[in-house]
Amino acid sequence: MSASASAMVKRLEGKTVLITGASSGIGRSCAFEFARTAPRDLRLVLTARRVDRLRELAAELEAEVGAGVKVLPVELDVADPQQVRGFVARLPDEFRGIDVLVNNAGLVKGVARAPEIAEEDISTMFQTNVTGLINMTQAVLPIFKARPDGGAGDIINIGSIAGREPYAGGSIYCATKAAVRSFTDALRKELIDTRIRVMEIDPGQVETEFSVVRFYGDKSKADAVYA
Repeated sequence: MSASASAMVKRLEGKTVLITGASSGIGRSCAFEFARTAPRDLRLVLTARRVDRLRELAAELEAEVGAGVKVLPVELDVADPQQVRGFVARLPDEFRGIDVLVNNAGLVKGVARAPEIAEEDISTMFQTNVTGLINMTQAVLPIFKARPDGGAGDIINIGSIAGREPYAGGSIYCATKAAVRSFTDALRKELIDTRIRVMEIDPGQVETEFSVVRFYGDKSKADAVYA
């Protein structure tokens, strides 16, 4: 093992990582990466609306890395403020001391252009991508701030290149990711005198179920995006 890999293991061992939107795509891959990095002593709190997918993922993780990674699958819709509000209090004590928050849950609906964008799609994207991310951050941040010496913890927000380079037919999604970027930048400045780190990852095109959701379940249209 290289020195850098050994350092990563040391930093992660004994930590609790919370990943939203972990049932597929980037969130699912994040779960595997964390588990593979610290297979001897790690706790993963995996949330999504599809809890059956999370249970399957937990079984796959155990099969690959063993019992050193403890996994807690939790059904959660980040777009529902009431669910988020009581989330931390509902966690078992063993999983409540969250060290890393990965705000990954997000989606896109449709390719409509103004003035034909459905109000329901606008609401769904903002509630999930923006309000949900902010509410999850506010739910977990008190845990980080309560730690000694000014607090400690890592917040990793999954943004998008679309928040930097808007494109036609994606105006609302792009606006939500621009909002994530602004929130992340402001939060980092607000916490600059603490040991709480605030990061944003802005992926480009990644082949996940993202486009299937965008096209309301039409897989042939989704596949064409990546062809």
